[in-house]
Amino acid sequence: MGITERLAAPSRDDLASLQQLVVESRWNQSPEDWDVFLRLGTVHVVRDEAGRIVASGAVLPMGASPVAWISMILVMPARRGVGLGRAVFGACLRQIQFEGRIPMLDATPAGEALYTQFGFRPQWRLARWRREASERDARNAGLSRSLQRQPAGEALQGLVKLDAAALGFDRRTLLEQLADRRGSVCVAGGEAAGLVREGRTARHVGPLLARSEAAAGPLLRDIVDAEDAALLIDLRDARPLLRATLEAAGFRHERPFARMALLAPGQVLPAGDDALLHAVAGPEYA
Repeated sequence: MGITERLAAPSRDDLASLQQLVVESRWNQSPEDWDVFLRLGTVHVVRDEAGRIVASGAVLPMGASPVAWISMILVMPARRGVGLGRAVFGACLRQIQFEGRIPMLDATPAGEALYTQFGFRPQWRLARWRREASERDARNAGLSRSLQRQPAGEALQGLVKLDAAALGFDRRTLLEQLADRRGSVCVAGGEAAGLVREGRTARHVGPLLARSEAAAGPLLRDIVDAEDAALLIDLRDARPLLRATLEAAGFRHERPFARMALLAPGQVLPAGDDALLHAVAGPEYA
């Protein structure tokens, strides 16, 4: 099978190999996403006999909170079905439990069946929605108005504040890195804030946070009206107004996810107001 090892620092060769896992799995992450995991967290991999990376799993501590996020459980298609995914997941889980943190993740239906065997339990559910690239003329007025109401720096500060209130822990470092990428746009208006960033196959909308679903609606409409590229958004269930906005804009439901956590005796999740969170930063980031 090969060995599971830790990648302690990014290298050009490793980033290329890791990104090939994304391409083969048809996921949306970019090399910049791998760079985040390598710099702020840990990546566990399995290599084949020739030293090529054939499976991966990532651990991303959520700042100073007790939570650590598990993601990027990827296996090359030709190597699936022999336990490599379970192996890298197990390495991630052991690391988090050794550190005394709470493991959390967003699971696909197939993943949920596996993670339940380890004791993970669903907290709430969400779904990915996708809209393909538009052929219409660009209409950037909506997004421009949002930026004029809230300068980029103020918009980011508002996003960080709402995000911390929603999750119960501060992800400032992560959000700042996502917002600083080329092509990223942080927008805010009224009591809502959101982030749009580049992905491999589509731009990703999220996180999207607001004091209410009604407050999130105008900002989401601004974003989807302004963007002509393919878009992805991971929207929480029980958001009928926002779902209707997406459907009217040509989005289609792609797949469900479950937010899951594994709590050891005596552990409790950070106290956040998750009603503020309408769309997540992505299954890889929480």
